[in-house]
Amino acid sequence: MYTNQINQQPLVTLLSDFGDRDVYVGIMKGIIAQINRRLTVVDLTHQIGPQDIKAARFCLMNAYPYFPVGTVHVAVVDPGVGSKRRAIAVEFAQGFLVGPDNGIFSGVLSQSPATCAVELTNLNYWRTPQPSKTFHGRDIFAPIGANLASGVSLKQLGQEIDPASLVKLDIGECKQTTTGVVGCIQYIDNFGNLVSNIPGSYVQGKTWCVQAAGLSILGCETYSDVNVGEIIALVGSHGWVEIAINRGNANLQLQLDWQEPLQVMLT
Repeated sequence: MYTNQINQQPLVTLLSDFGDRDVYVGIMKGIIAQINRRLTVVDLTHQIGPQDIKAARFCLMNAYPYFPVGTVHVAVVDPGVGSKRRAIAVEFAQGFLVGPDNGIFSGVLSQSPATCAVELTNLNYWRTPQPSKTFHGRDIFAPIGANLASGVSLKQLGQEIDPASLVKLDIGECKQTTTGVVGCIQYIDNFGNLVSNIPGSYVQGKTWCVQAAGLSILGCETYSDVNVGEIIALVGSHGWVEIAINRGNANLQLQLDWQEPLQVMLT
């Protein structure tokens, strides 16, 4: 049974491309603990490919609905670190987003729009007024996230900005046609499954197939609906139409990449 956690200490989630070989993630957790050691920190993933903002966008979009209202999501995939790109914090219905203004939050905000956004200009809430040019996760985003989760108001953290000005990552749109839906691949997961930007609601209760890589791939419900090694289309747990191979790797076998086109045909 789910219970309402809103009155408990807020959570902080971390997402990055830092991996687990180096100490960067541990350092960010140390900074959070210095500010408030009672905060619970959840690692969403630190295995995003280096500088892969589009993958980070998808993973955060896929994860945020499963956290209590008020959760602070700190996401650091930041190829523009140290440049003039904005450091931001955003409030939306489910909580807060903290990180670089590079489109990493555009997936979440496409589903739950921002209600307020600030550029992080108040140095009092940074770890240091002279942050590293290469590690804003440590010097800006981790302390901001910890302060937000500890009750500091968003507007204390910097200059309010228009949410409409936030960078959006263009992944392409899915479009309905007379025979189905045209879309593209928006994410490739660890199993090599090719996740499209076509919502599963388009195919619910229908007979359908996906056309991609010169193939017509039958739409089914589970991986085991086809033999081992066969290609299948289905709606994944994330709610999007995907192409997979039963116990195989569709990405390697089909050689399809991010933003490659595909089409759902309703039959």
